[in-house]
Formats: sequence, C-alpha cells, structure tokens
Amino acid sequence: MKIAIITGGSRGLGKNTALKLAQKGTDVILTYHSKKAEADQVVAEIERQGRKAVALPLDAGAVESFEAFAVAVRQVLKEKWNRTDFDFLINNAGTALEASIMETTAEDFDKLVNVHLKGPFFLTQKLLPLMKDGGRIVNISSGLARFALPGKAAYASMKGAIEVLTRYMAKEFGARGIAANVVAPGAIETDFGGGVVRDNPEVNKFIASQTALGRVGIPDDIGGVIASLLSEDNAWINAQRIEASGGMFL
Repeated sequence: MKIAIITGGSRGLGKNTALKLAQKGTDVILTYHSKKAEADQVVAEIERQGRKAVALPLDAGAVESFEAFAVAVRQVLKEKWNRTDFDFLINNAGTALEASIMETTAEDFDKLVNVHLKGPFFLTQKLLPLMKDGGRIVNISSGLARFALPGKAAYASMKGAIEVLTRYMAKEFGARGIAANVVAPGAIETDFGGGVVRDNPEVNKFIASQTALGRVGIPDDIGGVIASLLSEDNAWINAQRIEASGGMFL
C-alpha cells in the first residue's frame, strides 16, 4: 500500500490526481489552502473508493510553516496508517498571474516565487526525511515553459525553474532510489486563473485550434498521467519532463 502527499488537492488538477491515485490503490494526504469543505469532500470521495485519505491545511508559499506541517504529516502517518514514512510527493499547489513583463509588480513576482519555486524546494526538503527510500516526486510545470504566450512571463519563469530543480532532485536523491520527474500540462479547463480557459469561449476555441488533438484539456487528461508516472511500470523514468498538452503549438 502506497501513500501520496498532494499539495493543492482540494480542486482542479490536484483533486483529479488524488482521485486517480485512489482508483489505482494509493492512499492520499492532500493539502488545501482555504477550502476545507472542498478538501473534505475529496477525502470522502476517496474513502468511498475504499482508500484512506486525510486533508491537512497548508499555505504552499509560507516556508516558515513547513516544519509544523512536517510534524503534522508525521503524526497523521502514525495515527492513520501506523507508518513513519510515505511514498510519493506531488508538488501541485499553484497560483496564476496574468500580466505582461511591464505590468508585473515585484510583489506579484515574489508571491509566485514563494508558491511555485521556494515552496516546492523547501517543502520537499522538510518532507524528504519522511519519504520512503525508492519513493517518487512529481513536480508540476506548464506547457508555457516550452512555448510563450503574452502575459505569462513571470508564471512561466517559475515553471522553467521547477524543471531545472527537478533534475537536481533526481541527481541528489538518486542515492536513496528516489526518482523525480516533471509533468507539464497544457491549457486545462479548470477554475485556475479565474477559469479563463474553461469559461472564455474565444480563449477555448483558440487553444483548441492550436492543439493537434483539436480540443482543450480537461482535468482527467492530467490526473491519469501523474498516477501512471507513479506506477511501478514507470519506475525507470527519472529526471524527465513529460508534457501532457494534446500537442499544443507543435
């Protein structure tokens, strides 16, 4: 039995990933920032599938809180699973920013750094002592680290950094048999970024026209990729960037 920690697991891609992993027999610790009720609903749905799940609060951009979060994880592992370790870490939590380089403020930039780069770096650092040897890490990037769209410079820069960081994680943690990979979604219909891809027909139509498979992605397109990457069949994949975009901007 495996246990996965998924940050930002109360909605969107994190929720879908949690449910996909549960379907494949993995138990889940998911985090939420403010939407406890939504997180509890995900836990209930996982439990209906016969798996165990717990939701813990976490501000993915507040590095100073990570020590206490690691303590909470240690406690819940003991109480719920009678274990001292977990198997998978999915650094998924994120926020969006739609602003040109000229419009981006230092405050906006720092918020993105804290959530998308500093957060995964130091959360992984704090949780690594609890990760089982032979475990796996999946970091979430974006198709925007490969192609460029106006208004995405700061956000995409964070994702580019995460892709470099992932290779270093693979290098440094390999001695413990821990693999680290990146999944880079294309544009997905969720509430992310105010739901612009989902709710703006013009944006949706444009992206679909620029995607080889002819449509915009949905959460089910991504959760299964992450769950599959964490299966034993893919244990030899390491330090790789896997884009799941349906073939955007080829």
